[in-house]
Amino acid sequence: MHANGAEKKTLSAFLAAQRAGAPAIVDGLDPQTLTTAVLPSGWTPLGLIEHLGHAERHWFQEVALGTAEPLDWPDDHAPLTTPRTPEVVFAFYEDQCRRSDAVIARTPLSAPPQGRHPEPLGDELADLRGIILHMIEETARHAGHLDIARELLDGRTGLGPR
Repeated sequence: MHANGAEKKTLSAFLAAQRAGAPAIVDGLDPQTLTTAVLPSGWTPLGLIEHLGHAERHWFQEVALGTAEPLDWPDDHAPLTTPRTPEVVFAFYEDQCRRSDAVIARTPLSAPPQGRHPEPLGDELADLRGIILHMIEETARHAGHLDIARELLDGRTGLGPR
């Protein structure tokens, strides 16, 4: 395997592992609990999952490709809440991850972004490689938030993919 192909495979594996964590951490929570804020900032577990879907869309479509298909709803919810059902949100997240994987599969790691993210982060990510690394970090960070929320909601810990 070419070195660039091996690197892409490794980065994709780490991204996939982090992506699997977020939904697995909240698996088994009912719709009411998924939409319960446990911190003063007011975000909800379901709102954070939707945010991760928007992040996938933003970084791999809007930034990497320079274009994305319109959504049925705006990405303007703050503080990370959603009026949508768990089924809609989890399907959205899975769909955005599939779309991101398609971008990764057909785009060289060294490809510069065709779109733009605001500074300072926008200036720091010069290629697809940087975008993937950012999404690994972003997803892992939010999975940690979900770990904390889950413990506060029902006391469960150590959840996630096995």
